[in-house]
Amino acid sequence: MAKHRNDKIRLAIACQGGGSHTAFTAGVLKRILKEKNKKYEIVALSGTSGGAICALLVWYGLLKKDREEAIKLLDSFWTDNSASLFWDKLWNDWIVWTSRLQDIVSMPEVSPYLYPPWAQEFLRSLLEKHIDFKNIETLLDDSNPMLLVGAVDVLSGESRSFKNNEISVDVILASAAIPTFLRAVRIDNKVYWDGLFSQNPPIRDFVKGSNASVKPDEIWVIQVNPERRANEPKSVKDILDRRNELAGNLSLNQEIYFLNTVNGWVDAGHLPANQYKHVELRRIEMLYELDTASKLDRSELFIRDMMTYGEKQAESFMKQFQ
Repeated sequence: MAKHRNDKIRLAIACQGGGSHTAFTAGVLKRILKEKNKKYEIVALSGTSGGAICALLVWYGLLKKDREEAIKLLDSFWTDNSASLFWDKLWNDWIVWTSRLQDIVSMPEVSPYLYPPWAQEFLRSLLEKHIDFKNIETLLDDSNPMLLVGAVDVLSGESRSFKNNEISVDVILASAAIPTFLRAVRIDNKVYWDGLFSQNPPIRDFVKGSNASVKPDEIWVIQVNPERRANEPKSVKDILDRRNELAGNLSLNQEIYFLNTVNGWVDAGHLPANQYKHVELRRIEMLYELDTASKLDRSELFIRDMMTYGEKQAESFMKQFQ
């Protein structure tokens, strides 16, 4: 286990995107923040889509030097995001049901530009309720952790990692803009979609720069798309679900491949030690085999179960530090 000179692990946490499955991520982050035996310091966070929201909530609490507030923000956001009112429950059930029906029968695709952007406006109101985006600039200083949020430029195809003072409510909405469900988001005369298509989540940016001492010692990836499946998918539904998981992991594995390549060069002595160091990568994985439609499920029970599962997985993971 890598140690910094103050005997604390310099830790970066990367949060993969995956809709409501990232309630699991919220549970993992809560458990990490509750750790009493602090052998690490969080020096950076990154995220895409729902993972970006979770990373943002923690980052904002840490900007205020308050882990308890970060935990409260995770709880309150996911509680408010859950479908609790009668009509909201009906709407949620209908969305999930129609999504699953599409795996069985062919249904016409409807452009998100043909109906009002209710979902994006709802998410915007939730984010602005929990985060004072105008206050971020005043809270930033050299002691704060870094935040990276991934999105992709729709027209150029280039990935973009928004950082620290670039973070805004529009940036988070852009990172979560699923093309078939939400409209692209305009930022600085460019249009952005979900970061799933570029960096899911950003990792390589953690190790950029020429000063090895400020880079993380370890990167913990909170992965919500299962890397492996036990059985061959044969039904149309299972095939589509597995394809969605593999697509979600494609950019993640490219980021990890880059990190492992740099680590190989470091270990072989090909890179200057004052600029580069070996960075350990660990994964905290969501291992449930869930269907793609459940990424849209905002039911209170599902959200609560995912958060509880995340805390349990993190509890098992954290035992190695005790």
